[in-house]
Amino acid sequence: MSAAAVEHPWDDQPRVDLLAMADSLSQAHPGWRVEIIGGILTVAPSPDFAHGRALTKLMSPFMTAGLDGGETEVIQGIAVWLPTGSDDYAIPDLAVVDADADAHHIKANCYDPAVFRLVLEVTSSNYHTDLRQKVNAYAEAGIPVYVIVDRKHQRLHVLTDPEGADYTHHQIHAPGEHVTLPESIGAEVKLDVEALLKAGARRQS
Repeated sequence: MSAAAVEHPWDDQPRVDLLAMADSLSQAHPGWRVEIIGGILTVAPSPDFAHGRALTKLMSPFMTAGLDGGETEVIQGIAVWLPTGSDDYAIPDLAVVDADADAHHIKANCYDPAVFRLVLEVTSSNYHTDLRQKVNAYAEAGIPVYVIVDRKHQRLHVLTDPEGADYTHHQIHAPGEHVTLPESIGAEVKLDVEALLKAGARRQS
């Protein structure tokens, strides 16, 4: 997720078209991440350089495993429609999706969660959204694997087996560990926790 999210709750206001508002904000602020989770409109400015570097580092093991081609694709910034609210959607930093995902468009450039095999977030200053609200949202959507590169606490989270609004398995990994993701995503993918967190760290000039 991008940096410094600002949330705007609308619970006490008359019904508004959140999707139209989200679209307007996206057009007014190119590069910003606009999402609706639990009926709350969340706006996050463009990610920092280290965030992008971590994503680039992450692409390699997925590509090497052969997940970008054949039955699956590896893609950044594609929106998933969420069952947590009538207008809810999120935009994971990285996802592994079925190869025919573009045929499962729902609306507003959002896609059916059933085609997502894995979603991944690299945290920024709004890390609480990735560690809390998105855990519930992605679990309710039935997305099998959720990975969080937690730059704030220097940990890698792997959540699997969604049930209701949570995941039944949540493993937390520290630098020095090498993590093998579930083969249910389509192939064996190994992540070097220390290398990913190092790539996501801001470098001092």
